[in-house]
Amino acid sequence: MLLLTPENFPDYELIDSGNYEKLERFGKYVTIRPEPQALWSPVLSEKEWLGQAHVKFIARSSSSGTWQKFREMPDRWNIAYRGSNCNFKLRLALTSFKHVGVFPEQAVNWDYISASLKKVQVEKPKFLNLFAYTGAASLAAKSAGADVTHVDSIKQVVSWANENQQLSGLKDIRWVVEDALKFVKREKRRGNTYHGIIMDPPAYGHGAGGESWKLEKQLNELISDVLHLLDNKHHFLILNTYSLGFSSLILRNFFQNTQHSKSKLDSGELYLKSSTGQDLPLGVFGRFSNL
Repeated sequence: MLLLTPENFPDYELIDSGNYEKLERFGKYVTIRPEPQALWSPVLSEKEWLGQAHVKFIARSSSSGTWQKFREMPDRWNIAYRGSNCNFKLRLALTSFKHVGVFPEQAVNWDYISASLKKVQVEKPKFLNLFAYTGAASLAAKSAGADVTHVDSIKQVVSWANENQQLSGLKDIRWVVEDALKFVKREKRRGNTYHGIIMDPPAYGHGAGGESWKLEKQLNELISDVLHLLDNKHHFLILNTYSLGFSSLILRNFFQNTQHSKSKLDSGELYLKSSTGQDLPLGVFGRFSNL
């Protein structure tokens, strides 16, 4: 099992974590946000946290809240990511659901995507991003020269991803606002294939047409259909899940007994290393490649 963390992301820093919160720097601005996996005590004192933070998220319910500002900062700002094979920018924002528009631990996957696409021996490899959110993986693939399809069921985050594309000086990503499972089934019927696919399904949610999604019930069906979308000669696939108690061995088992079992298979955890020394787990992944 692999334990992976971003090695080079100057515009992001996990400063400290604990007491179900994390202290993070995004560019010039420092936030305090809830983190259900930070069960331990923080290294820094509350005074030190508040002395660094520009803003703190105050939860009002399980799904929404408000931001309390301690120091002057904008509600929207930009950061940059420069990987070994990809280069793009992201617009961040203080949202009512605690997110700011990026999951920094996913930088591991951005680098994997761009490196893998460089190995595909076709002029313009095809890449599919499912449950694509604000599109960092899509931008990594596009900056590596791929023909990218970006699928998410929420129109507002697809618009946000398009803003990130323009901010990054990229173009021609295909935007699809649709339930991911419904999209995959249609692509399967049409016989369309991709050289690379990433999917980052939530624990639960709803599609663009109100379709219900529950990870434990529908993940097997999704994976079974997605495997039909992989190019036979050159392919890689990444699956992430952020669900408390979900083991990376589950993801390995999904892939182990498929027609792609001879591909190189990895599974493990993504985490962020804080400046004060803790390792914060942030989901599990499974991936395979024949490149």
